[in-house]
Amino acid sequence: MALTSHSLDVQARTPAVALSLSQVGVTGVEKVIRLNQDGTEQLFWARFECVVELGPNQKGAHMSRFEEVVNEAIGEVVLGESGFKAETLAERIAVLVRERQRARRAEVSVTARFPEHKPAPLSGIQTQELYTLHGLAVASETGTRRLIGVTAQGMTACPCAQEIITAGARERLEADGFSEEEILRILDAVPVATHNQRGLGTLYIGLPEGSREEIDARLLVEIVESSMSSEIYELMKRTDEAHVVEKAHRKPRFVEDCVREMVKGVIDRLPELEDRAFLSARQENLETIHQHNVVAERHGLLGEIRSELDSGEPSTAHTSRRAWLDAAA
Repeated sequence: MALTSHSLDVQARTPAVALSLSQVGVTGVEKVIRLNQDGTEQLFWARFECVVELGPNQKGAHMSRFEEVVNEAIGEVVLGESGFKAETLAERIAVLVRERQRARRAEVSVTARFPEHKPAPLSGIQTQELYTLHGLAVASETGTRRLIGVTAQGMTACPCAQEIITAGARERLEADGFSEEEILRILDAVPVATHNQRGLGTLYIGLPEGSREEIDARLLVEIVESSMSSEIYELMKRTDEAHVVEKAHRKPRFVEDCVREMVKGVIDRLPELEDRAFLSARQENLETIHQHNVVAERHGLLGEIRSELDSGEPSTAHTSRRAWLDAAA
């Protein structure tokens, strides 16, 4: 008997157990993307994950089609754009994957590392900083939900330890005969020591079906970095180092403060976002005087967060990223 394309399509056969699967696809797909940006060629490293919801009457997904779609979408979206938008790429791949796999629903995530050049704070020496860009999209019959996110590093100084050290300094100054006015002047002029940490801030904005808002990843990076005690730089002169350390110690913040500042930054700087948009802010501080790290997070619909900020009453609803994505039909 001659083999036909239909007889070779094992994935289309009926499975022995007629059960739908929540996710089937490929993960760990890595690509190097070439992008012409501001007249120069820029390289981005990106990792992809593409999955579909598999129906109970289909034995398997066509795995090779995921790779084909990723390559096709990179050509359509990235090479044709003046800037790399991970969420736009994820959206296009999700739509194509859903069509090619004939799936009810498809989900795609993109993680990319991208460089930004910026001057050190005082010397002005140019330094290259690396950030992580996140894009995620869910495509269904009703449309596509998109997430754009960034991860950036910074520095935090502990307020609690600083207050303890300030109290000790005040006692010693009083014992040495300094007046209250002199003590206040000294403590105001000299940054008080405390322990500090390198912080990792991650901020996501979710755009619902039908939304065509465009969010600049650089703005999200600014919000994340400014939420901490100070930005950090890969290359600095001594004057820059002194500036960064003093800035951090004059703006001490807990891990919880960083998350709240990120949320406030989004509310203040992106007022056009609708209430059904999603927000997730997460901060992890790499402790220096403990063997553990500390984390804080807030997630929810912007409407939930705005209502809490306006009313002063704690919200009982904290919609998670997974719940927000799964709400796409």
